[in-house]
Amino acid sequence: MAPQRRPQYTQENIDQQLQQIHLLDPSSSSENLEQLGPIIKQIHANRQQEAYLRNLQALIATKDSEIEQICTDNYQEFISSASTLFTVKSYTNNLRDKITTLDASVSQVGRGLVEKKRTLLQSKKTAAKLDEAIDTLQACLKVLDVVNRIGELIKEGKYWSALRSLEDIQSLPSNSLSQTPFYQHLLSSLPSLRIQIQNAVTASMKQWLLEIRNVSGLVGKLALEAMDYRTRKWRSRREKDSMLRLSRVGSAVEMVIQERSDTNVLDSEKLKVDFTPLYQCIHIYTTLDSVDDLRRSYQADRKAQSDLILPDPLPLASLVSLTQEICGFFIVESHVLQTTGNFRSEREVEELWEALVARLSSAVNASLANETDPDSFLRVKECLIGFTTTLESYSYATQSLHSLILTLFEKYASLLEGQFSRRFDSIFLQDDHLPMQVTIPSERDSVLAVVWLDPSEQDALSKSGLPLSLPWSQGFFLCCQDIRNFIQKFYHFVDGVSQHHGNIDELLNKSLDKLLANHISDSISKCLSSTSTLSQVVQIVSNLEHFEIACSELERSLTSLRSTQRGGAIRLSSSSSFANTVIRALNRVTGLITSKLDDFFDLAEYDWTPQSREDTPSMYLYELINWLTTIVDSLVIKEMYKDEAYRGAVGYIAECLMNFMIGPDIPAMNESAISNILVDTEFLEGELTRIGRGHLSSVFAELHSMASVVLNDAVQDYLVPQVRQTTYSVVRPKRLQTLLEKLSRYGSSRRDAQSRERGERRRKEADAVGRVFPGENR
Repeated sequence: MAPQRRPQYTQENIDQQLQQIHLLDPSSSSENLEQLGPIIKQIHANRQQEAYLRNLQALIATKDSEIEQICTDNYQEFISSASTLFTVKSYTNNLRDKITTLDASVSQVGRGLVEKKRTLLQSKKTAAKLDEAIDTLQACLKVLDVVNRIGELIKEGKYWSALRSLEDIQSLPSNSLSQTPFYQHLLSSLPSLRIQIQNAVTASMKQWLLEIRNVSGLVGKLALEAMDYRTRKWRSRREKDSMLRLSRVGSAVEMVIQERSDTNVLDSEKLKVDFTPLYQCIHIYTTLDSVDDLRRSYQADRKAQSDLILPDPLPLASLVSLTQEICGFFIVESHVLQTTGNFRSEREVEELWEALVARLSSAVNASLANETDPDSFLRVKECLIGFTTTLESYSYATQSLHSLILTLFEKYASLLEGQFSRRFDSIFLQDDHLPMQVTIPSERDSVLAVVWLDPSEQDALSKSGLPLSLPWSQGFFLCCQDIRNFIQKFYHFVDGVSQHHGNIDELLNKSLDKLLANHISDSISKCLSSTSTLSQVVQIVSNLEHFEIACSELERSLTSLRSTQRGGAIRLSSSSSFANTVIRALNRVTGLITSKLDDFFDLAEYDWTPQSREDTPSMYLYELINWLTTIVDSLVIKEMYKDEAYRGAVGYIAECLMNFMIGPDIPAMNESAISNILVDTEFLEGELTRIGRGHLSSVFAELHSMASVVLNDAVQDYLVPQVRQTTYSVVRPKRLQTLLEKLSRYGSSRRDAQSRERGERRRKEADAVGRVFPGENR
């Protein structure tokens, strides 16, 4: 690569660049040197330093010539100005000498005057110092008097005035006293005086706390009495207005409707609580900027006092006085919280409240752990509900107290249930199961007011003449009476409780179901097995009928009495238990009737191998049907239950007649015996029709059909499925086979050929029935 050639500058280029340099721009206050940089750099780069310097020297020489020319033109004016200046200088020197002479003269005259003035000023300064000393002593005396007065104010309990006096001392304006050691010593003693005031006001507040503890019980008692009066007043109002029945004390409805006459229990005729010591202490501590220390001390003191309220263990006899003291304690705290600004926080009061409520709940539960008397729980509840309602009015959270009351209620309900279950068991052990008798109107009305009845039956009984035999026994009346007492005591406990009413109603429902089913229905069921008198069993049936009605009426009554808002009817499942017990009672009636029927059948004298068919029924059936109709028609029960009794008795008669035909006690019989049984059956059917029970004749259908198969020699038809299903569907093969075997045995026991042949045919028919239907409907 060929070397790069440097650019060459001519003499004319250099002169142009030099002419462009203005080292001192007349319009600029600073030297313009920035233009030299690029020029010098180009000169060095082109190595033309000497040519540049020669041109520069020529430029300098030219400028010097111009300056010299200017000076030559103005020289004469400069000389003239210098001569004028020398003349002014001479005049100035003469004037200075005259002034110096005059000053010396004046100084000589005024020197004596100055000495006199100095003496006068010294005298005035001495007098001023004496005045200042006197003022300082007087100020010291005033300050000492204030300090002495501070001690007297502390003794008089005027702590704020004493503190203000200290502030007055500290805020004295700057003067001679403020610079003295006495004043400095006095200032150093002010903190100890503040501490003295602080200790005095603290001691005053501590004494006030002790007095407050002593009157807390009275404060709580007055508050509880006021709430009790308010509760009784509202209860009276609710009884007059059914629309208010679901509203409790403290509810929005009660607060709107009832005239409020709020009584300040802290400032009443019976008690006046002075909070001045506390307010004064708070004010003093706030001024001393130590209110946080007071707040912590107050909280600790109140916590210690709250810890001492509840003894361990808790005697239930002192629960009322303890709740009064707790109530008074927190009424005071509520007042302090509302009247002291930021001194107390809601969280601090809540901590005391929650801790004390937790201890109270534990203590109450522990005291009632082994208690078996429901009334003890009721007394505790009455105490707690007033306590809870009162403190609710002071905006304290009472959910935990309501939970405690509900816990106690569950135990109370369990004990109450056990108490009444024993009473119900005792009632039925002592019940004679005979109709209850009333002889006077008041007695009848009182009984009808207790029991639950169908409205039509109650109306009929209330109009009946006296003396009156009621359709239930003494046991039913006593049970209704106790059920009412149980419900009353049950709801008496929850009166005033505002939470979880749905659970309360559900618990009542379960308790009533358990009492009705396990201790009334089951007790009646047990009595049935030990009762052998038909009239008593019938009375039990009548009692059960009325218990079923009572369940329905009780459901409606409870729905209207329930403590929650209407959300559906209460349903008692114990009705089904009574229905089942009615069935068992009716079976017992049937059992007693059938046991008597056995006596009639024991009198039956049937000839099982007669030579001919009888035209008249057996004699024992006349007595049997007369006894049966007399007994059943005399039963004081519903017509449907009488029909059930007839059905059971007739069914048993049919089974006994069938048992004659197929039972093992009679080894053999002939067709005439079967015909005689049919005669008796027809007689019974006729009698049933006569008494209006003809529909019960259906129980003899199988007996009729089976006798028809035998007497009409229709066994072969019976073996045909279509015929059997349409004509002989009620005949069971096993029974027909047994009857045929008995006829076969009778024929085989005869000596004549015809009878023996018939017996053989019956045997084959029995075998055919057994082979065709092995195990079917046997």
